Amino acid sequence: MIRVSPVLAGLGTYPFVRLEEARARLRAAGVEIIELGIGEPREETPAFIRQALADAITPMSTYPSAAGLPELRAAIAGWIERRFHVALDPGAEVIPTLGSKEAVFGLANVFDGEFVAVPTPAYPVYERGALFAGKRLLELPLREENGWLPSLEGVDWSRVAILWLNYPNNPTGATAPLAFYEEAAELARRHGFVLASDEAYSELWFGEEPASALQVRDRTNVVVFNTLSKRSSMPGYRSGFMAGDPAIMAALKKYRPNVGVAPPEFFQRAAIAAWGDEAHVDEVRGRYRAKREALLPALQEMGLRSAGGDATFFLWVEGSDELAAEWLEAGVVVAPGSFFGASGEGYLRLSLVPSLEDCERALNRLRAVPR
Repeated sequence: MIRVSPVLAGLGTYPFVRLEEARARLRAAGVEIIELGIGEPREETPAFIRQALADAITPMSTYPSAAGLPELRAAIAGWIERRFHVALDPGAEVIPTLGSKEAVFGLANVFDGEFVAVPTPAYPVYERGALFAGKRLLELPLREENGWLPSLEGVDWSRVAILWLNYPNNPTGATAPLAFYEEAAELARRHGFVLASDEAYSELWFGEEPASALQVRDRTNVVVFNTLSKRSSMPGYRSGFMAGDPAIMAALKKYRPNVGVAPPEFFQRAAIAAWGDEAHVDEVRGRYRAKREALLPALQEMGLRSAGGDATFFLWVEGSDELAAEWLEAGVVVAPGSFFGASGEGYLRLSLVPSLEDCERALNRLRAVPR
């Protein structure tokens, strides 16, 4: 008999696997599914990025460096400087990653401390990475009345290894002001923990441009994660980065060759092209804006109050798990807020990833569901 890791054995089913089981049942019954549950971009990857990938494929493919191509590190640093007006050393402060999920999951393996502080509701990978690294969880509830920002008071930060932040926030769409990052970074320096800021949705905003934790006055103990999956419609390319404190980067460079997560060189070449262009990002943002402007007012007319912010491709509205189940039977999949933790109960997350036409079709089905 094999002995499975007790952490793996103790985990519940990954939330979105449960949705897939429901989808399979409905498809078997002949129900056409409109998917507003999973946040996987379905926009076409721009042609110039696909061409950069094709041009980078060579007859010989060697193992990629764990530190990433110098050209890609420079392209990422250049984008950060243009976007956030922060100058980084590409060699010491930037590491390309195989998407951002693997980097997020693995971070707790690298830094010492008893607890990982995780906001709730939140992306499940912060919690799962902490558990597999043998850390204990410290949940920081997000509340609507506080703008979906966690309270940083009343915590014994000396026992914390990592504080995770995620803005623009999944699932709420909220953003964080620079003053909040400054407060968190000061705590990280004082108590010796890592402030890890997941900024995967930084380019999907429909109000003011979101700030970055890289903009704090002192980046000591700060690391930021970002990805091309949302910004450039490249989820299958698995291309992201970590950037920040050189001491954190040095520790990660020591760790990462052991786990073999360096992105292939041809993906890195495509990423160089993507980080160097903003026109396609404006177009992507415009398409999500059109879907947001079509769905959000209609949902509010149906009595579903918008409770979230004005960023990401998610809508965060008041609604119950029971309502999500009723919509599911009508063939419209949304994510119950409870999937993201106890603080998400009483809300629903809708992903604006289908086409505008499919979003409008979904609305017609939802209007027909008795309430």
